[in-house]
Amino acid sequence: MSKVGVMICGHGSRDVNAVAEFASVARGLRERLPQYQVESGFLEFATPIIRDGLDKLHAHEHDLVLAIPGMLFAAGHAKNDIPSVLRTYEAQHPGMEIRYARELGIDPKMLKAAGDRIQQALDAAPDNVPLHDTMLVVVGRGTSDSDANSNVNKVMRMLWEGFGFGWGEVCYSGVTFPLVEPGLQHAARLGYRRIVVFPYFLFTGVLVKRIYDYTDKVAAQHPDIEFLKAGYLNDHPMVLDAFTDRVTEILSGENNMNCKLCKYREQILGFEAEVGLPQESHHHHVEGIGTGDHAHDDGHRHHHHHHEHHEHHHRHDHGHDHHHHGHHPYPHADHPHGPRSMSSDASSD
Repeated sequence: MSKVGVMICGHGSRDVNAVAEFASVARGLRERLPQYQVESGFLEFATPIIRDGLDKLHAHEHDLVLAIPGMLFAAGHAKNDIPSVLRTYEAQHPGMEIRYARELGIDPKMLKAAGDRIQQALDAAPDNVPLHDTMLVVVGRGTSDSDANSNVNKVMRMLWEGFGFGWGEVCYSGVTFPLVEPGLQHAARLGYRRIVVFPYFLFTGVLVKRIYDYTDKVAAQHPDIEFLKAGYLNDHPMVLDAFTDRVTEILSGENNMNCKLCKYREQILGFEAEVGLPQESHHHHVEGIGTGDHAHDDGHRHHHHHHEHHEHHHRHDHGHDHHHHGHHPYPHADHPHGPRSMSSDASSD
């Protein structure tokens, strides 16, 4: 039986507060995983370095280490730098196997944490602006990896749709475009009465501080618009739970299909009413065309392949308007830019 240890791998920061926040995440993980020795370390800018944490686990004779990237998305650091440090250490310590977890990613728990931070900002403000007159701007780190950058758009979209804001945009703190100041200047031109600026960041540091500074600067130029600064993720309990999940996933060998974000399986912000609805297909007349039998990660079959025993008696001669039969009502059917605008028979929805 292997002796299992856990290693949280952070990027590191020159900001002492960021280093302290990372330590509090490690603390939260220790509380959730009392059965394991949990160590942490950084790639650069701060100590201990990752190797120091691995040395401690090695000294306590751990032969299996579950390494978790302390990062939101897999860009260069999670894809290259950390694996390189781990592989080098593993090669130098043949008795120790290091398994690498996936990054936090886009996850129902991360979205709940983000939603909480935005809700806290809304609750702290005078409640005189409807959500339809409010715009959400999510600020991401910005990398040279367009796939990592695009994840911020997905987070923004799910929060926008979950809350029902009037509009949503994304900008970035560096490397790519649009940067925060031009992004907020663009947002200010769209005519919304309130703009919520939410940094999708784990930890504080110079970048988060700059995001808030730019928000103040653009707000001063647009006194007619209320700017709200939402808090970053930090050690929100749901973030700590998501880190814990990354550890247990390695041991369970779980297949991480995107069904994690399927609204039928998890309470995704704004779609809570649909959890547990039967996953009946309204496409049974085309079922099997060009499809295999795709097993789902939890032993169920996904909602396009899960319906042989459900007989539907409605006719499919209505131009395939999916507002009619068997679908749960969309939670933001009243959105001013919204779901009815292109429907030819909107009155019958």
